[in-house]
Amino acid sequence: MALISYEGWLFLLRWFHFLAGITWIGLLYYFNFVQVPFFAKTEAPVRTGMITGGLVENALWWFRWGAMITFITGWLLILHYIGSAGGIGPYFSQPRYLSIFIGGMLGSLMWFNVWFVIWPAQQVVIASAKRVKEGGQAIPEAAARGQRGGFASRTNTLLSIPMLWFMGAASHLPWIAPIGGGAITGMLLLLLIVLVVAEVNAMVGTTGPGKKMLSTLTGTFWGGFVITAVFWIVSMIVAGR
Repeated sequence: MALISYEGWLFLLRWFHFLAGITWIGLLYYFNFVQVPFFAKTEAPVRTGMITGGLVENALWWFRWGAMITFITGWLLILHYIGSAGGIGPYFSQPRYLSIFIGGMLGSLMWFNVWFVIWPAQQVVIASAKRVKEGGQAIPEAAARGQRGGFASRTNTLLSIPMLWFMGAASHLPWIAPIGGGAITGMLLLLLIVLVVAEVNAMVGTTGPGKKMLSTLTGTFWGGFVITAVFWIVSMIVAGR
């Protein structure tokens, strides 16, 4: 297959989607698995030095632009699939495409959290750390913004588990036959419920069972695995499989 062809350009689009996605999710896991636990055990002057020294800002640059490129290329692919399927109805009736759409919507919420919750919060945290380093006072809302960004980041970690499941299932765990309209409606409704509950839990309040779950990596992992299992099982039941 020549790259200078429609199929070749489509391959390159998928390749950029994979490459950007690995960059994005890799840094998401770095922040949650490595940096946050390390900062929790490190004294404040050391944390301030790492934050103001460019490490965090550089990582966040790759993080947010990896998310952006993944988001753009992903939706370009979905639009291509809708066109090649002959419209939205035929697109949703094909299990592979529906699975990609579910993964894509989970990823889209994660992208939203990166650009409109995590990055704005980290900008405040970084600005506050720079003030402290220069001998000034910390920005009063920095701690609260950092906590909110942390909840959003853990939510993205949780959602990445079902997101990657459905992306992988599209090609490697296909369903048996086309899906009917009622089943499609049920699955999209289930997807909407998952998205709303996850985002409300991240954005509203600071305590409660949902926040307790996100406070540890173990809880976040279990939450992601449980959501994935429930999502898949209920989807199969709704579809009559």
